[in-house]
Amino acid sequence: MAGTSGSGKTTLAARIATLLRIPHTEIDGLYHGPDWTPRPSFEADVHRVTAAPAWVVEWQYREVRARLVERADLLVWLDLPRTLVMRQVIRRTVLRRLRREQLWNGNVEAPLWTILTTKDHIVRWAWQTHGKTAAKVLTLTRERPGLTVVRLRSRAEVEQWLRGPLRQALR
Repeated sequence: MAGTSGSGKTTLAARIATLLRIPHTEIDGLYHGPDWTPRPSFEADVHRVTAAPAWVVEWQYREVRARLVERADLLVWLDLPRTLVMRQVIRRTVLRRLRREQLWNGNVEAPLWTILTTKDHIVRWAWQTHGKTAAKVLTLTRERPGLTVVRLRSRAEVEQWLRGPLRQALR
């Protein structure tokens, strides 16, 4: 599942996994240890997950992208407009912070004012990196021409693909 931060990768990955009745592993949960530190076992954990015959995971983190692609049959690319992504990531971040929602390994979103002071705050990160996924996916299609890539550019396309081609593939 490819896409910029806040595009809905994890939500769609979970939906796909449910439809296909295969496991979904949230890659952020493998990566982030307490206090937002990278977990030393991250790469080994990704190798373990992708050694299974079927899985759904988000395509993130430079250290493991090659492994994910090597083992993937399909890459779903959420290529949504920046305005939609920003609305989603801001809403998600604010709600998580207000609810003090625990994310991975006890982590919670930083105070909202840190968007102004932290260069890699998730909202700033989503703005700065929007569009960079396209170059990565296009490079990937040249390097691995046999990999099927499904590019979804709107919420309507997501729903159409889930109801149509994905559901038909299950028959």
